[in-house]
Amino acid sequence: MRLIGPAVTLALVGRDELLADLHTRLAQGGQVLLTGPDGAGKTALLDALVDGTDGPCLRAGALRSDATTPYSLVAEVLAALPEELVEALPGPQRAAAHAVLRLADPVPGQPDRLALRIAVASLLRRYAPRLIVLDDVQWADPESVAVLGYAHRRGQPPIPLIVAERNGCGGRGRALCPSPVTELAVPPLSSDDVAAFLEAHGLPCRLVGPVHAASGGNPYLMLEIGRAVAAGAGSTRPLEDVALPERLRDLIRERLAAVPDRVLDTLLPAALTAAPTVSLLRRAGRDTAAEDLAVAETAGLVTVSDGGAVAFTAGVLATALTADASWADRTAWHALLAEHAADPLDRIRHRALATDVPDEELAEDLCAAGRTARDRACSAELHILAAERTPLCHPEGAERRLLTAAEEAGHAGRTDLARWAADALLARATAPAVRVRAHLAIIDAAGQALDDLDETFARAVADAAGEPALLAAVHLRLAWRANLSEGSPQRARAEAARAATLAAQGGDRVIEAMALTMQARVERILGVPDSGRTLARALACDAPEAPMGLRNTPSYLAARHAVYDDQLPQARAALLGLLPVAERTGAEDLIEVLRSLAEVEAKSGRCVAALDHAHRAVTVSEEAGLSPGPSWFTMAQVEATGGSFARALGYAERGAHASEEEHDVVFLSRNLHVYGLVKLITGDATGAVTALRRVRELETAGYVLDPALLRWHADLATAFVAAGDPDEGYALIAATRLTALALDRPGVLAALSRAEGIYRSALGDAAGAVDLLDRAALDFALLGLPVEHGRTLLALGQVEKRRRRRGAAREVLTAALEAFEQTGARPWVTLAATALDRLESGPAEPRAAVIQPLTGTEARIAELVGQGASNREVAATLFLSVKTVEATLTRVYRKLGVRSRTQLSTLLRSG
Repeated sequence: MRLIGPAVTLALVGRDELLADLHTRLAQGGQVLLTGPDGAGKTALLDALVDGTDGPCLRAGALRSDATTPYSLVAEVLAALPEELVEALPGPQRAAAHAVLRLADPVPGQPDRLALRIAVASLLRRYAPRLIVLDDVQWADPESVAVLGYAHRRGQPPIPLIVAERNGCGGRGRALCPSPVTELAVPPLSSDDVAAFLEAHGLPCRLVGPVHAASGGNPYLMLEIGRAVAAGAGSTRPLEDVALPERLRDLIRERLAAVPDRVLDTLLPAALTAAPTVSLLRRAGRDTAAEDLAVAETAGLVTVSDGGAVAFTAGVLATALTADASWADRTAWHALLAEHAADPLDRIRHRALATDVPDEELAEDLCAAGRTARDRACSAELHILAAERTPLCHPEGAERRLLTAAEEAGHAGRTDLARWAADALLARATAPAVRVRAHLAIIDAAGQALDDLDETFARAVADAAGEPALLAAVHLRLAWRANLSEGSPQRARAEAARAATLAAQGGDRVIEAMALTMQARVERILGVPDSGRTLARALACDAPEAPMGLRNTPSYLAARHAVYDDQLPQARAALLGLLPVAERTGAEDLIEVLRSLAEVEAKSGRCVAALDHAHRAVTVSEEAGLSPGPSWFTMAQVEATGGSFARALGYAERGAHASEEEHDVVFLSRNLHVYGLVKLITGDATGAVTALRRVRELETAGYVLDPALLRWHADLATAFVAAGDPDEGYALIAATRLTALALDRPGVLAALSRAEGIYRSALGDAAGAVDLLDRAALDFALLGLPVEHGRTLLALGQVEKRRRRRGAAREVLTAALEAFEQTGARPWVTLAATALDRLESGPAEPRAAVIQPLTGTEARIAELVGQGASNREVAATLFLSVKTVEATLTRVYRKLGVRSRTQLSTLLRSG
């Protein structure tokens, strides 16, 4: 931990690799210069290094106030050494040390510089610390640099030394470090690390995106910005307008003051435009833009891409530049940028910001630009500008523009903009329809965090009184909240049905379709057989889907139902068709479609594509400042399939925390499911049972009956068996099977067969286990779920190994490995390869003397393969799918005790 200022403590997160690298280099007697901007966490790293070093460490730090005081850093070093060592120095050396420590009255000519150098070198040899740590050496006085540099160079053997210095400060750190020295920069934290950092400091997870963008991953900036934003929770102002503490503003100004005024003059227009480039700045009159930006880049203020795009390393730097500029300077630059910006939307935005004079023609141009904006957040900003530029003689125009801004911000998930526009609208609007739509925009912008909006809902109901269509829109949102925040699909169903009835009475086909869609969604959760008919009613409304928000449309729900039903090709085709629409309709829609695509690709065995979609969903979620719980769940889900079990655990744990923070019980249970699954896979049966039991409690409390929505049942049953409670595991299997049979959920039934196979193996019924696992593997192959198929083969291989049928185990585990390799399921590849290695390292077993009989289909496939036919040719001949042929051939290999096509052909020829 690091204390900065009177009350700012930084947690050390995201530095494990760097810390390990530092330990390694220093353990080898190396010298390290650690650089980075203020607040990067250099001192926290030094703390961790000292804590992790056995034996005495010598640590000192320079102070800014002593930068011009000769020998001040030497005094810090001497004060850190045992007093008896200093007192044991020879007379002149002791006198020099006493002079520096002010232990004697000042004497002209003291300290004796040569004596002091020799004294410090002698003290270092005698004390022989395991590590020397010097912090904040950008403030080291020149006299101290000379003495300490000399003393360390005289040390034999050299003592490991680490020096921390703010970057761009003149190289005093290199003067202190003898050559060779390794220079390491402390990098900014990634968005994942930002999430852990915010959690460590008790700050809301939803701030990850905005705080990461504003701070550039600098821990000190993150903490101060996060605290300021959290303190202003519910504020109607954008993040850029949040009041930051003065100590943070001073730090930012100090960083900016590190470059000449000429460079700041170039950075100001870059801060004022959405997409600054070197060429744009040149066109706007900054002829020295390239040179100025190079200086700013060296100082760590900006980065410049090969194509000339300019980006500030922390958003608050641009905010500070803009805030400190005068009104005249800002408007003059906006006027210039309006002439030279390449993007028409940027040009109209700069035109508006170059003046505060009301202008109806300008307001109309802004609205026209907003209607063609690349995303809804941009559209909301342009409509807010249009409302601000609307003349007072057009109050209805201002209301209309504010309403559009609020609704566009709501769809984009921009709570700050939605609240600003809605509050401005509610202050002037009297019409019930306008007021209700303003309230709904705030609700829509909240995303998953609907739990704290009681007052907004109450006002919406009051303003909608007596208007069926308006009440329908409010009750629809109440249905969403009941499902997401209250965990009550029954209440959600009732609210949705009421909304559908009210919408029909009010003649609003769009709200009616949305309400029926919501009703169908929760009916599926509750296992109501009529859910399909309700969805068909929603589709039959034939209402335009654009106003609904894609995630609320019946066509999107139909795609989700295809996912639940393992109709993956149909689901994939539908979702890919919806993706371009989602890219235009808002962040929440895009996140939903990307998450669904990631799930489909993972289940289909296209793990690389699944990871790509999941990463993009996380990025969009963070940039929009939306609740990260849903995106982190998807990231955990696909990491557990095609990435890393360790990363999956991290995402699931953070996702559960974020969902609990926002009272989102739906994604709390989903994140806990992935967490429990990974615990089970990695051998922590007790941890798996604990997490999955809570999932069961949440799902039971929420009356979730359909086991296909979140398939935790078989995993919990398997965890019970692994934890030594097979009876409870079997009871869960039996109860879930009855529901799955009644609802016709083949994917769930296959997973239950696998769980029962593992249960029977634990009871010693190996033959029964093999039959169940064999059947489950075939079912998963027929359903087109290759990773589940491979997972089942992995379980089957372990059962065969316990039966001491080594050849059969090898065949099945090899097939599992191949299945995982073909799908890119990297963590499962490691599991299967490890199982094979352990099998091969065990004692040799004789080949089974008895060849098990083949079924008719198995025999026919074996005959064709033995004749040299490929799997595709066999499938075409027997009118089967290739996956069925592959699964059946795996069983043939196991039954006949062979490992390859060649061995199969030889066995068949021998009769």
